[in-house]
Amino acid sequence: MKAEPHATVLLAPMEGLLDFVLRDILTRVGGIDRCVSEFIRITDQLLPERVFTRIVPELHNGGRTLAGVPVRAQLLGSDPACMAENAARLATLGPAGIDLNFGCPAAVVNRHGGGASLLKEPETLLAIVSAVRRAVPAGMPVSAKMRLGYNDDSRAVECALAIAEGGAGELVVHARTKAQAYKPPAYWERIADIRAAVQIPVVANGEIWTVDDARRCREASGCSMLMIGRGAVADPGLGLAIKAAMSHPAAGGQEPGITWAELVPLLADFWHVVCARLDARARPGRLKQWLNFLRRRFPQAEAAYQVLKTITDPALIDEWLAALVEADARRSADLLERAELLPA
Repeated sequence: MKAEPHATVLLAPMEGLLDFVLRDILTRVGGIDRCVSEFIRITDQLLPERVFTRIVPELHNGGRTLAGVPVRAQLLGSDPACMAENAARLATLGPAGIDLNFGCPAAVVNRHGGGASLLKEPETLLAIVSAVRRAVPAGMPVSAKMRLGYNDDSRAVECALAIAEGGAGELVVHARTKAQAYKPPAYWERIADIRAAVQIPVVANGEIWTVDDARRCREASGCSMLMIGRGAVADPGLGLAIKAAMSHPAAGGQEPGITWAELVPLLADFWHVVCARLDARARPGRLKQWLNFLRRRFPQAEAAYQVLKTITDPALIDEWLAALVEADARRSADLLERAELLPA
């Protein structure tokens, strides 16, 4: 069977979940070609540089994660002039690109005219994208992310055309409306309609939890570029697995991405970064939040979650993680020793 075209895998932004800490850890695993930051809210003023670097600390590292994966910084707002002014300042800090959020379904964002609410106003989308494109250097990529619509998808193509006409060089489409939020299914076939209408690259996003989901999304949307979010949080090896599956389609099934033994030291690294960078009260919750996702994929994460779910003392979590890493190290050494004793 002929190999499918190379899959490009992007890591989605998710407010309160996929921040710089998880971007750091997940891009260490591999399989991610580019990230987008969680949104930077633009209202009625020019933000100081420290706001951009607080949300996107990768700006201190050439716009890349420590693993070297490019990060586009995402802006959310509804005023074209203010968005353009902030985009110009952001561009001086060296992101891998600037992304515009036209998809956030959060009620507080939509009440103030941001995110998915703008999908009711294609003319405003055009104005925002045009203003930002003019405001930043020609070599700075400008992309956008949208949903299929607000209450329905009747204006999906119109919105996509407005974004493309404004000068965006790439469009990510989350295959649900704002009203549908994150409720399954995702309507990937509607992305194909958008892809047929615009002349810029289109990235398919939404409800990609497994390699099989990625295959079906690719078939329905026609997109070789996929964006994964919660699926990558639940299975940090998903990007690697998708790429392996697309390179060897005859194999079928879920290709191995990362094992629990390989994930354990990354859990410890995640905890160390959380402890170094986040408020003390938020630290235990962040680890439990990730374990809650991981237990979809790893039975060991379920056991870990049950152990930690009532623990709030960081010192006890330190002790537990140290023991977990040590146990896995011993187990790996035992396996290696047994393998060396086997006859050649």
